Parts: sequence; structure tokens; C-alpha cells
Amino acid sequence: MKNYLNFETDVKNLELEIDKLKDPYNQDGLSEVDTKKISESQKEIDNKLQEIYSNLDPWQTTLVARHEDRPKAKFFIDNLFEDFIPLSGDRFYGEDKSVLAGFAKFNDKSVLVIGQEKGDSLESRIERNFGMMRPEGYRKTIRLMKLANKFNIPIISFIDTPGAYPGVGAEERGQAEAIAKSIECCMSLNVPTLAIVIGEGGSGGAIALASSNKVIMLENAIYSVISPEGCATILWRDPKRTLEAAKAMKLSSKDLLELKVIDEIIPEPIGGAHRDRDLILDNVRRSIEKNLSEFFNMSGEEIFNHRKNKFLTIGRSKGFVNQLDDSSTLSMKENKVNIFIKNFFRSKLNLITVIGLIVLLGYLVFSL
Repeated sequence: MKNYLNFETDVKNLELEIDKLKDPYNQDGLSEVDTKKISESQKEIDNKLQEIYSNLDPWQTTLVARHEDRPKAKFFIDNLFEDFIPLSGDRFYGEDKSVLAGFAKFNDKSVLVIGQEKGDSLESRIERNFGMMRPEGYRKTIRLMKLANKFNIPIISFIDTPGAYPGVGAEERGQAEAIAKSIECCMSLNVPTLAIVIGEGGSGGAIALASSNKVIMLENAIYSVISPEGCATILWRDPKRTLEAAKAMKLSSKDLLELKVIDEIIPEPIGGAHRDRDLILDNVRRSIEKNLSEFFNMSGEEIFNHRKNKFLTIGRSKGFVNQLDDSSTLSMKENKVNIFIKNFFRSKLNLITVIGLIVLLGYLVFSL
């Protein structure tokens, strides 16, 4: 059974009408299938979807990002990658089923795949904790990211979570520390990293895995520091002011691309990713191929600097400094003494002179 959002009522009625037309043995009695009427209704549905989805407000976009039928991380992992080998456990506490992680092949090349999985039924959603990771989940991904870095394997993450799990047990086991360590690990890697926000990118639960060389979003996904309901509750003490909060937070892909928080938007089929899964698979596949190829000839240090400068650049065009083209302004300034020592020892003559002085000084000391 299809699920519809509250602003899709007209589409729902038209599709119910088409279902009746396709069934000649409906309640009106035996009749012929009216193919002309079906074709006209389908065109009307397409026009309605085009009209609705070309004018979504930020809160409606949030509802689309949370749609029950929207393809989840497991769908992309199963259909984009070959020979996926899931790996479990953080070697400290246990396994977190809200995140799928393991090595796989993409275009015959090894990659590490990480996916925050919400589940697609009530039972699986409870088992997956609705995509909200616990500390052991982040520690598992840290373990695997370090392993991928050791063997020079690119990392691809699918982000889809309301946020990190805020339960008492998670806090007792060091939720904040696990998220911070995950961000630190992501930023320190020398292999290409891609993060694709496929649904909700919520708070630290998302940024813990999305500190990547390329942050990519599906057209109707969202990426924010808090949910619109949480924002409205904190700022106005009224959880119903979700539209106002969603507009202020700039959580849509278009806003975030304009702010240069993300690097690319993957277009979705009209009506959302769930309406044409084959098309969204092709779009995601092409995006991964294109972005991985950009790092093919880069060294580990260049990949690291690319990621560092990407995040240091965010927001600079709106602040006091506007030197986006000069990446040297984004690097830490070295102490003058350190620069002198580094340059001094680059010369072989200087190095030989210092060694000679040390030997002479040692001879004088021991001869006394």
C-alpha cells in the first residue's frame, strides 16, 4: 500500500481512480479497461506532482525526507555494490544495528560502505532504533575507517538519521565522546571520503560520518543541526511553528548548496526518490563515479588538505575574511623558529657543518 503525505491528496485520489480503471472487475461491474482514460489520468498525476514538488516549502521537504517509502541505506548498498561483507562490533561493548558497515566492490574497486539504516517496517525500525546510532555504532565505524585508511580504500557513507540516540545508556557509555572521536577520525583520513545524505541528516548523529571530502544530498533530503520541531520548541516554546523553524534553519539541499555547506545535489524523480527507485539508483551511481574519479590522482596529503580546506572555507564569504581562492590563508601559521630550523636543515652543507661541530665538541669534552 502506498503512503501519501498530507499535501498529496489530489495525487492520491487520481491514483485510486487509475487503480479502479485498471481493474475491469471493480464494484461497478464487468467492463472494459479504458486505456485512454488511464493515460489522461496519468498525465494529470504527472502535472500535479510537477506542480507540487516544484514549490515545496522547507517543512514539506522535511516530510518528503522522512517519507516511509523513501529508499533507505540498505537499498542503496544492496543495489549499488557487489560482494558486500558486513562487519560487526566495536570491540568494546557490542553491535549497533542502526548502522550497516562493511567492505564491498564498486566498479570492481574496493570501498568501505557505511549506511545509517532506519528500517522499512515496524519490526525493523525498532531493531534498527530508527537509525539513531549509539556509541558502539560510532566506535565500530571508527574501527573500520581506520582499517580502510591503512589499506588505502575509499569510504562512502549514506546518511539518514534523526540524530544520535539520546538514551541514558548511550550517554553513560560516552555518546558525546564517540561522536567527537568519529568526527576527528573522518577529518584525519588520507583516503577519499564521500557522504551522501539520502533522507534526514540530523545533528551530530549525521556530522559524525559526514565530515567528508564531498558532502552530497538527494534533492529532497534535509541536513540540519536539529529537527524543525526541536528548534521551534527551543526558540518559541511551540512545536507547531515547524514551518517557521524550517525556513530559518536553511535545511534544504538548495539552501545548503548556496551556502557551500554541501558540494552537490543529486536530482530525484518528480514526486520523490520513492516513485522511481531505478532512476535514483542511476543518479547516485553516476555521482559516486564522478566524485571518486576526482581523487584518483591525488596523494594522501592532498586528499587530507582538500578536506581540511573545504570545512575551513565554509562561511568565510559571509564573514570578515573573503579570500576563498587563496587556500594558504586556511593553513596554520608556523612559528618563525620552526621555519628557520626546517629551512636550515634542508641544506646538506648546513647539516654536515652541524654534525662536524657536534663531533668536535664531543672530542673536546672527552679529551679534558
